[in-house]
Amino acid sequence: MTQSARARWAVLRGVVSKESFADSDLTSVVAGAMVFEYVDLSRADLRLATMRAFFKMCSFAGANLRGANLRGATFAGCDLSGADLRDADLRGAQFSYVNTGADNGRTNLTGVRFEGADLTGASFDRVIGYEALGADGA
Repeated sequence: MTQSARARWAVLRGVVSKESFADSDLTSVVAGAMVFEYVDLSRADLRLATMRAFFKMCSFAGANLRGANLRGATFAGCDLSGADLRDADLRGAQFSYVNTGADNGRTNLTGVRFEGADLTGASFDRVIGYEALGADGA
């Protein structure tokens, strides 16, 4: 019998590479000081998750990150196209060369808190809720 995504997540430590959690129910999971490389979290349900990890070349395409605590997380080269980030806490998060746009989806930023976030290299094309970013874009 195949181990559930939640059970696999529970034993993750250190560096996680080339794992797939696509379409998984991972609501309220926790990921602390970990590194995720080339991990597929597309369409995963990550509502209310706490993930203060380093994400390198990971896919969050279509993922539900609504209300997630992503304070201090780093997203380097990640695909956030179509991700729902409503009410997510991204204070202190760092974005570098992230993709937020796709021909078939938009990233929802309604209610996202960016205070203290380093948005260097981030692209925010095809987003919904852009007015929540404020007049200066941050």
